[in-house]
Amino acid sequence: MSVNYAALSDKLTSVLGLKGSPVAVKLIRTESSLPKGLVHTNEVLRHCEMVQKARRGSKFYATVEQHACKGGAGMLGVIDIPENIKSGEFYYKLGRFSSVEHAAETMQGIPHVDFKTYATAYSPLAETPFDPDVVVLVVNPHQAMMIAQANVYELHSRNIADFSGIQSICGDAVAAPLMRDTVNFTLGCSGSRKYAKVSEDELIVGIPMKMLPKLADAIKKLA
Repeated sequence: MSVNYAALSDKLTSVLGLKGSPVAVKLIRTESSLPKGLVHTNEVLRHCEMVQKARRGSKFYATVEQHACKGGAGMLGVIDIPENIKSGEFYYKLGRFSSVEHAAETMQGIPHVDFKTYATAYSPLAETPFDPDVVVLVVNPHQAMMIAQANVYELHSRNIADFSGIQSICGDAVAAPLMRDTVNFTLGCSGSRKYAKVSEDELIVGIPMKMLPKLADAIKKLA
């Protein structure tokens, strides 16, 4: 099915009243499958910062050398999940958990892809030179409610907000929608708020690309 990404982006932006662009994200498996029309960024950033950069209008791809957050890179398959993150030791030492065992249990539940990623690609949805895996929206609570209502209009009986306050824009908003074929709502994490400047009145929604056209139509009907 051919998708008019510019029209789809315009529908989402105008009906929801978004600040910034919906962000197209693709996990590229091999170097030979890199899309044309993308530059290789030379900035070293966290995945959440890359999403915000694309939200502001940039389109680019990043390989392992550009991923500053090893947890995010691990959830997206760019690297193997580091052992100190998988074991919970990293977040336990940060004082985020009462025990390393509890930290490990939480980390085991964070969504991650089950394949190796050569590069992560980002673009404003309207200008994307690739077919996205997931579209990420940074929204306010009212906009999130509109998406949630559209999601149950004909696609699902209930909404899913599966998050732990850790690895939010990588695990929750990209890996979860991609691996589970479902919309996921997440409240963000300390890293995305500090480094990617997700505002205190914003949250994040990850939408599988295959669901987005119907979801956008439902948003417009309900609006």
